[in-house]
Amino acid sequence: MSENEKLEQAADQAADKPAKTDKKKDAKADKKKPGVFARIGKWFKDMRSELKKVQWPTRKQTVNNTVIVIICCIIVGICIWLFDALAGAVITALLDLFGKG
Repeated sequence: MSENEKLEQAADQAADKPAKTDKKKDAKADKKKPGVFARIGKWFKDMRSELKKVQWPTRKQTVNNTVIVIICCIIVGICIWLFDALAGAVITALLDLFGKG
């Protein structure tokens, strides 16, 4: 292949590229979004199908998890109460030690 033929071939390929991008733009312009209500309907349909896939816990599992959460809340509450009482006692002791003012 001569050098001129290579240059002509490269020029032809470069000329073809913008035409391809124009076709892509036209194809994108032809594809329009569905209407608002169609998209909302599709969302509810998809949501319902996803909810069917969920493995819901049994009543026993739900009660067990609820009891665990309540116990953890009580334990954390006691820890906070103890820390607050201890911090209050330390501050009161320091104020009594160094005087109130």
